[in-house]
Amino acid sequence: MERVEVLKEFEKAKILVLKIGSAVITKDDEGLNYQVLSNIAYEVQRFYKNGKKVLIVSSGAIACGRAKLKFYKKPLALNEKQALAACGQADLIHAYEEVFSQYGLKVAQILLTSEDLSVRQRYLNAKKTLQTLLNWEIIPVINENDTVSTEEIRFSDNDLLSGLVALALPAEALIILSDIDSLYKEDPRTNPQAERVPYVEEVTPEIMKMAGCKPGKLGRGGMYSKLLTAKMVTSAGIPVAILPGKTPLVLEKFYGHEDIGTVFAPKKRTLSMRKLWIKYYLKPEGRLYLDEGAVRALCLSGKSLLMGGIKKIEGDFGKGACVECLGENEKPVARGLINYSSEELRKFLENSSKPEKEIIHRDNLVLLDQF
Repeated sequence: MERVEVLKEFEKAKILVLKIGSAVITKDDEGLNYQVLSNIAYEVQRFYKNGKKVLIVSSGAIACGRAKLKFYKKPLALNEKQALAACGQADLIHAYEEVFSQYGLKVAQILLTSEDLSVRQRYLNAKKTLQTLLNWEIIPVINENDTVSTEEIRFSDNDLLSGLVALALPAEALIILSDIDSLYKEDPRTNPQAERVPYVEEVTPEIMKMAGCKPGKLGRGGMYSKLLTAKMVTSAGIPVAILPGKTPLVLEKFYGHEDIGTVFAPKKRTLSMRKLWIKYYLKPEGRLYLDEGAVRALCLSGKSLLMGGIKKIEGDFGKGACVECLGENEKPVARGLINYSSEELRKFLENSSKPEKEIIHRDNLVLLDQF
């Protein structure tokens, strides 16, 4: 698929997720950049006039809180980040209400933790709420619920959250507005001569190496997290673009086929939504160490996991929990929902007894990509 063909996929998309980074809509220690917000609102309302619907995943609450309280200490402790987010989130959503009301559009605030998407019923409830808001032509403005999130239940950053939201609906396109305008072969902040990458057909290990691990100026993410998100979302058949968020009329220029940003081609979707949920939404509660035969059975033959292939069990988990399966080199090879608790599995191992059914049925098991 060529870049121009991927651009046509964006044009056809009726539901899209727009992720907006902190550095795009805030100024250094000054709070929100209303000019940029107004530019974005103008472009989004044009989407609505053309029959499209938009969900916004927006960072910026902590940056807003920092400016509001003139709290410039760095680094911040988790409780300080949570308190700043509580102060800043009100300003953030109010700003969105203000700029979109100029065009007769309403917004709704959605605050999520990863737990909201990893518990099946809560995930389905969140999905229904988002779909209802879109049906009512109300724009969901989604952010991580920093005030209650702990390190164990938080997203790595809002790039990942935007990808998970795109998968949940499912959306038909994801656009990430960033302070870094594109993917480059090297970090342009350290090498101004770095070569831009306008089009990525597949997120390979070589592409991942281009990103480095340096986070953004104000947010927790960076190009690495954006590439992981692109890999996840394109695997479900959804195209992704990284664009320069502060550029006026950036979306009009992009849809006008101007050569800006980086476009990621969608892959043919091979997993059901349930398996995508297991692969990307669930955090493993334990680990199973497998022998070589079990790894071959899972990866090459598409078999269920049986007790005979398990060498060691790590963690305490109940029946139905998500667990990770590791091969001989201790690299994760699969993830799935287990039919027995860790206590039961350890008894099977100790007694060399055989359980009545599979440890993980192949319908509840998904293979992991290996970089």
